[in-house]
This record gives sequence, C-alpha cells and structure tokens, in this order.
Amino acid sequence: MNEVFMSRQPLVNRQSRIIATRLTLHLGNQGEMRDAVSALDGLTDVWPPGEKPVFISCGPASCDARLLDWSAPGNATIELPAASLVNEQGAELIAALQTWQPTLCVHFDPQATQAMTVGVPCRFIGFDARRFNLAQLKLLAARTRSLGIAIAFNVDTAADFRACMDAGMTAASGWFFTSPSSAPAKTLNPGQANIVRVLNLVRSNAEIREIEAALKQDVAISYKLLRYINTAGFGLSCEIQSFRHAVNMLGYDKLNRWLSLLLGTASKDPMAPALMHTALFRARLMELLANGLVDKSEYDNLFITGAFSLLDALLGVGIEQVLDAMRLPEPISDALLGNGGRYQAFLELALASERDDGQMIAEQAAMLGLTASQFNRAQMQALCFADAMEF
Repeated sequence: MNEVFMSRQPLVNRQSRIIATRLTLHLGNQGEMRDAVSALDGLTDVWPPGEKPVFISCGPASCDARLLDWSAPGNATIELPAASLVNEQGAELIAALQTWQPTLCVHFDPQATQAMTVGVPCRFIGFDARRFNLAQLKLLAARTRSLGIAIAFNVDTAADFRACMDAGMTAASGWFFTSPSSAPAKTLNPGQANIVRVLNLVRSNAEIREIEAALKQDVAISYKLLRYINTAGFGLSCEIQSFRHAVNMLGYDKLNRWLSLLLGTASKDPMAPALMHTALFRARLMELLANGLVDKSEYDNLFITGAFSLLDALLGVGIEQVLDAMRLPEPISDALLGNGGRYQAFLELALASERDDGQMIAEQAAMLGLTASQFNRAQMQALCFADAMEF
C-alpha cells in the first residue's frame, strides 16, 4: 500500500475567519484511489466533529468514483473537476454520485457548462484564482450563484484575497495571510509589552501577587486568559475563576503555554482570526508530532514554538525584537530564528504541511521517523484542537 501524506489549506471568509479546511492527498506516481480511501478511513476516529466543511482534493490525480468507497463524514466535501463528469468515465462517476450523494465542490473548467446539466447537485463551485482575472471572476460568480457557493482556490497574496472577495467569492483558499502585511515595527506596543512582562514573570516563577499586579494593568489579559483556559480545547473538569485559581489548578508551566497564546490576541492585523487559528494548529501539531520523540517535559516548549511561529505577522514586529524582550529557552529561540536545534525539524514539518509538496512532507516526516498515518492523524487532531479553541 502506497503511503499517502496530506497537506492542507484554510478557506478564509471576508471576516478573516477560517470557515473550512482543504486537505490534499498526495498519491505520488504509484498511488491509486484505494490508497486515498485507506488513508481517509484511518482518520475516522480523529475526524473533526461539527458542520465546518473539510474539503478533500486528490491533487493532480483527481478524485474519481473509486473514492466513494470511503464512508465520508457528513462535513466532508469532495472536490471534482467538471471535466470528470463528462469524460469517458463520467457516466460511472455520475451513477456513483447519485447513489451515495456526497457533498461536492465542482471545479469550474471549460466543461463546466455541460457538467452542470448532468443532474448531480454541488454545494460549492471552485474557481482557480490563477486562471481567471477579477472581471472574469465577477462574471462567473454572478452566473453560477444559483448553482453553488463560489470558492476561490490558489489565492497567493492578500491583494488577491481582497479582489476575490470583491468579485463575489464566499471564501478563498491559500496561505496568503501568513506573511507580514507591512514593514515591521521597531518595538512592541504597550499591550504587547505588558503580556511579555507577565510571561516573563510566570516563566521566572514570580510571586502570585506580583503577577496579579501586572495583570491588573490590563484587565483584558486576565479575561482572555480565563476564556482560553475554560474553552473546550483545554478540557478541564471545572471552571477556572481567577489567576490564583489557575496557578493552583495548573501550575506555572502549563499557564506559560496559555499565556503565550495571549500575545497573538494583541494583534491589530486584519487577518488576526485566521492567523490565530493557524498558530493554534501549529502549536498543537508540533506537540503531537513530538509525542514519544522527546521528553514529556519539552512538550510545552514545542507547543510554544508553534504558537510563536507567526508572531511577526500577528504583531507586526520582527521576530528578533519579540525574542529580545522574552526569556525563552534556547531551543525555542533557535527554531524560530532558523538556527537549528532540536525543535527545528518539528517546526519544518509543521510548515511543510502547509505546502502543496507531498515529497517534501514525506522527506521531513522520514527525518523524524514518522509514518504518513501518524502525520495525517496528528494534523486532524490539531485541527480539532484549533477549531475548539476559537471564540
């Protein structure tokens, strides 16, 4: 059986929120659709609950009727090129679709007009943003509005994203938001600086009253911290009522990881919701990938490394300036600065999961001794975590 590694892209709406995730199955030259089915079947127990769509793409291989052997969850959406509905195997595919009735996203192509008349309903229509200009997207979105929800794929820049939204797209898929949107500031703003101060106090095990005094300088920090800790993603059996209560229940080490997330909430970037979701995903993914490969005492540091990997985009400040203000363990700083160290490989694999390069992912995973199944399952678990932590 051929190993199938997954990469992913978010679908971002005009409110800058990630409303769906797109998974691409990299089948390779020798892969078959049964390999895709096997890979998806292995994710049943870690599949994200709820109604947030999860799109499934087979990349250049294109999904066909054999993928319908997969018992797709209710929130799964299968991507198909319109041409697949009208080619030589089209009749077989149409019959299978009419039998199993999965949720579909049909990619708009020259055969789309004919494909829309074959009697297979689709919920989404995908448009390649590299193929159509703004005027064409506006026209196509208007013409197909009654046939499905318009989604733009392969969106590369923030300007392209805004153009797609202006053209009438409901969401756009890509990592256009992860690069800083402007020249970095030289210093942290007061709100960011106070969170760093609290972080440093917690990391140095300062007296609770000293940390509480720092928190009182910005009441919003305490509020946000308690909201994070009490979300479903944290999984506590009782509600945390105060910072002192949190220290007693969790201890300083665990509090440090949740305080680290607050630094991102001080962002003024318009894409902050999507950035925070991605930072949460990376944080949890790195922690999961390291399971059994490093000492348990380092899991929190790996989580923080992932959470801080987008600070330059979130805060609008160079990562060097942020790290200069913080007292972080050397392995975290080294990984964030690209200087190597024992966390670097985990961060590189997390970043590889966001690129449409199955070979790169396979090579990065092999360096850590991880199988495709282990890597894919960790991604789905991280997705469930990031979704649960949103508010």
